[in-house]
Amino acid sequence: MSRTGGGPPDGASPVIQSVQRAATVLHAFTVSRPRLTLNELTARLGVSKPTAHRYTKALRAANLLRFDAATGLYSLGPQILTLAAAVRSGHPIISASGPFLEALVREVNETVVLSVWDGEGPIVVRVDDNANRLVRISIRAGSRLSLESAQGRLFCAFLDPAAVPGLAGRLRRSRELRAELADIRAKNLATNTPQATGVRTLAAPVFQDAGITAAIAIVGTTVTVPPDGGSPMAKALVRIAAGLTRELGSTRAG
Repeated sequence: MSRTGGGPPDGASPVIQSVQRAATVLHAFTVSRPRLTLNELTARLGVSKPTAHRYTKALRAANLLRFDAATGLYSLGPQILTLAAAVRSGHPIISASGPFLEALVREVNETVVLSVWDGEGPIVVRVDDNANRLVRISIRAGSRLSLESAQGRLFCAFLDPAAVPGLAGRLRRSRELRAELADIRAKNLATNTPQATGVRTLAAPVFQDAGITAAIAIVGTTVTVPPDGGSPMAKALVRIAAGLTRELGSTRAG
């Protein structure tokens, strides 16, 4: 028997199926799509609308979902905020990074972002910036970044290619990409300047145990963030990332 949509694998017990389907509902919400209709959730689950409604009703009872009767849209409930706070307090990199990110903001006066790898791409888990700046780059915790971002390139450079979706094939086909990632590993620094956005990002790796555990990035405008990897701003970023690496008990420099 084949699977449908986001349904559970064959042979799973009813309890496991229920947990997996509830997780599928919650995973459907993202920073870019924070509100969804029942039809959209039904499609993600691959079940009938009455079945999907039973799951949303149970999740609402647990305060994991909210429903706006005026718009007919679902969103994540307030209990998610409690769980997110527990994640932040329990994740070593998030709690340990605070003083380092704050020090970097004071030194460079730009938005500073901490991202971790979630199996598919970088996820922003903390954002620090100077609230007194007239021009600020707005980035939300929970945002998923692309593999083309500076943080994405950083993880591509330091993770096993098999751990990054599609990377092994791209490396086989692209000599340019292999050279780019080798340069990132040599410098412990990735730079990204998307065309037409006026935004530039510098990212440096944080290591724990045997490999990369996070990326610290400076995000600003092309006017305020220089592209030169040897600039004082880039050197400060690499230095702070190395300091956090040591704080986490790793002696690896890159």
